[in-house]
Amino acid sequence: MSEARSVPFRGGGFVLRPRRGLSLAALAALLAAWQAATGSGWANPLFLPAPTTVAATLWELAASGALTEHLLASARRVALGWTLGTAAGLAVGLAMGIFSAARAAGLPLVSAIFPIPKIAVLPLFILWFGIGEPSKVATIAAGVFFPTVIAAFSGVDAVPRTLVRMGQSFGMPAWAIVAKIVVPGALPTVLAGFRISVAIAIILVVAAEMIGADAGLGAFVLTAGNLMRTDQLLAGVVVLSALGLAAAGLVSAAERLLLRWR
Repeated sequence: MSEARSVPFRGGGFVLRPRRGLSLAALAALLAAWQAATGSGWANPLFLPAPTTVAATLWELAASGALTEHLLASARRVALGWTLGTAAGLAVGLAMGIFSAARAAGLPLVSAIFPIPKIAVLPLFILWFGIGEPSKVATIAAGVFFPTVIAAFSGVDAVPRTLVRMGQSFGMPAWAIVAKIVVPGALPTVLAGFRISVAIAIILVVAAEMIGADAGLGAFVLTAGNLMRTDQLLAGVVVLSALGLAAAGLVSAAERLLLRWR
């Protein structure tokens, strides 16, 4: 009869531990493979410039100030559009999660409009708001609004109803239950939705700038592609990736600050 084996203690649950060294190693391996592919002639440098070439182009663009101009233009549009879309989405999403009438009226509309690509309605926004900044900001806000609504009311639905009933049994008023139980309980889902909405905002700003903008990373990437300057094109892509990482870092900081109670 085989001896019983002890089960390792796993009281920590599914606790994720940082593996920054592994992340850097994976990135280094990717860059090395990319450099080897272009250096050996397996990849045409015209279509896939080497990482060293892209890095040199990035340095030249940063030194000239052109990169900063395009980056600031895109970041400003993303920040404004994301803020407006998130504020409206939170208000509507929380209302849909708390009030049955708001859920019944809003859910069919959200389900019908959300799948529409927001860049497809950019020409309509241009007719309404003009070719300038308002139409681009409106496109980003519209793209951010719907996933924020879904994350907000889904987060409210995920709050255990036993906690709400406990608050009611202690005689808490409705506003206190919402502020102290419902909103904190929905925050993890809402913040997870922020990660998606930030990525959507960056995608939409690039698309909007490609259609009608003189400054911005989307306009820069489009111009570089038309001129077959693939080194500048990939430099713009790298900056967009860095912008996405920075935005994700801000969301992570918000999670650490707002979800310390977990």
